[in-house]
Amino acid sequence: MKSFSESYKEAGVDVTAGYKAVELMKMHVAKTMTKGALSGLGGFGGLFELDLTGIQKPVLVSGTDGVGTKLKLAFLMDKHNTVGIDCVAMCVNDIICCGAKPLFFLDYIALGKNIPEKVADIVSGVAEGCVQAGAALIGGETAEMPGFYPVDEYDLAGFSVGVVDKEKVLHPEYQKAGDVLIALPSSGVHSNGFSLVRKVFDVEHADLKTVVPELGASLGDTLLTPTKIYVKPILKLLEDVEVHAISHITGGGFYENIPRSIPKHLSAKIDRSAVRVLPIFEHIMKTGNIPERDMFNTFNMGVGMIVSVSPEFADQALASLKASGEDAYVIGELVNGENGVEIC
Repeated sequence: MKSFSESYKEAGVDVTAGYKAVELMKMHVAKTMTKGALSGLGGFGGLFELDLTGIQKPVLVSGTDGVGTKLKLAFLMDKHNTVGIDCVAMCVNDIICCGAKPLFFLDYIALGKNIPEKVADIVSGVAEGCVQAGAALIGGETAEMPGFYPVDEYDLAGFSVGVVDKEKVLHPEYQKAGDVLIALPSSGVHSNGFSLVRKVFDVEHADLKTVVPELGASLGDTLLTPTKIYVKPILKLLEDVEVHAISHITGGGFYENIPRSIPKHLSAKIDRSAVRVLPIFEHIMKTGNIPERDMFNTFNMGVGMIVSVSPEFADQALASLKASGEDAYVIGELVNGENGVEIC
């Protein structure tokens, strides 16, 4: 006898919708399977076999995050196949800051009503993010929670694990004054600062689908542009060059994230004229009349990651990143001083 409860369905939970959602998402999940993935969907745990070839002392690195209030844009635009990329990106981009290679990913979707096609759409984005990161989607959970979430809304979070040889873990304490800071461009707002974005544009009442000339796209599509995943170019860079530290520019912008990757006796000096600010940030700043200092303390401003290398390796690092398709550029340097950021 198949699992089914009429009483549970009357309470708002349709278990058969969950089964259909799993069937619909299987083709997306299959695209993410890597050599180490041993289990399919439906088990109580996701199995992954570690390949430790060439790794003397394996260190596991984990990361977890969600998409945040950017999901409101997905609801308003009724577009659900990109936020999964954001979810993966927010986890794996943190993991590679330690020098680790992401291995696998699990997602968690909580929603008011399980519409199988919508769930499969969400998972298709998660799967795409996993493909970009080279990680296997080995499990997840979909929780139908009527009365807790509105029927047309959901939350999305994830968890990832990576591995790095202990000898190759990045050591920010090795940095010194004169080290060069290299910027990797972002794809847009990524997944941070959306509470301010929503306030500035009053998104619930805004025209999200009309093209905005200065953006070259609609406001909704621009804001929903998925977070860039930097795993493959960074892993290649780590093979080519000695990297001292990596900063993932997320919530808190430059002023919060860069100091996390530099010693207390050093400060980051950023050349403001070098920063390639994306049009969406100019649009946010102008529309909301937001001070530039606050912008740099909230958003990535067009810089998704910053890599620190010794001056003698700067050209080699730029060449490696550009060979991987990253239009990387020098954005500043480390100087002696109290841990912090100076943008001038």
